[in-house]
Amino acid sequence: MSKAGFVTIIGRPNVGKSTLMNTLIGQKIAITSYRPQTTRNQIRTIYTDENGQIVFVDTPGMHEEKDRLGEYMYKAAESTLPEVDCILWLVEAKRSGTKGKRHGGKAAAVLLTHAPEFTEEEGGDNVSYLTKDDLAILKLLAKTKTPVIIVITKCDEIAQTEILPTIARYADEWQKLTGREMKDIIPVSSRSGMGIADLKKTIFDKLPEGEPFYDPDMVTTETEREIAAEMIREKALRLLQEEVPHGIAVKINKMHTRKGRSGEPVCDIDADIICEREAHKGIIIGAKGAMLKKIGTAARIDIENMVGTKVNLQLYVKVRRDWKDDARALKTFGYNPQDLGDN
Repeated sequence: MSKAGFVTIIGRPNVGKSTLMNTLIGQKIAITSYRPQTTRNQIRTIYTDENGQIVFVDTPGMHEEKDRLGEYMYKAAESTLPEVDCILWLVEAKRSGTKGKRHGGKAAAVLLTHAPEFTEEEGGDNVSYLTKDDLAILKLLAKTKTPVIIVITKCDEIAQTEILPTIARYADEWQKLTGREMKDIIPVSSRSGMGIADLKKTIFDKLPEGEPFYDPDMVTTETEREIAAEMIREKALRLLQEEVPHGIAVKINKMHTRKGRSGEPVCDIDADIICEREAHKGIIIGAKGAMLKKIGTAARIDIENMVGTKVNLQLYVKVRRDWKDDARALKTFGYNPQDLGDN
């Protein structure tokens, strides 16, 4: 009998959650960026093969709460833990702040029965370590009875000789804090695909037998409108780099398909990019509208690939001061106020 179950992906900001989920599914659903906090809502995506169905719940990166949006993101991530069949805890292969070493090659899932002793000196400069956010997540995971798989991401960024010591370090940290042995630690690279097949197999081993929850052809429960908004926000984050903080939201005002002049379908989209300051508005628009045009062009390509038709995308920039601390604004932009403790 096939298996089916829900799996949550959890980790600190910018550890590669959305990139991994897109790789597991085989297409782009969750937005990715080199900047932290790109995922803000729980995104549910679906992987189905001959073994059964995995429903992935990608969560916002868990970090220190600094505003109502940060509180929302933390609670959205935490709330998934008791409701799923398996948890993927993502940690990075290389030490934060080091460049690491790239390599090719294949990595298999490594199951450790006894973690060897390992010290920082033995591992060299590229050995992973637990950040403050990692420790906070580990403390949450120590309380759950849900099966956990530790997934070490970005393993193409360290030397292959460092993979086993890195696995040993995480196994040791897990055992010290939880008092339990960790056997399922899988090194992966979304870039090269290493470890992905092993990860899928290990996940299916944890799931109960059952029929699929969704049609096998479905890849996400998100609407095209929601995905389009996230694609626009991703391009803004990538192109603006550090010029504008994460106080950016996207609101789709109109999205409908019509017949074009040639008879081919055209999808018309009008959307607002929301920022917190007038100064940010000017940066987003750019000189003579150049930056806004770049954002629109890049987003349009992704949206066209998603909807399968030509897209006419019109973007506008609006200022809504301190919207990240405004529960009504958060609701308008798609965040659930119940997750903030509001009624």
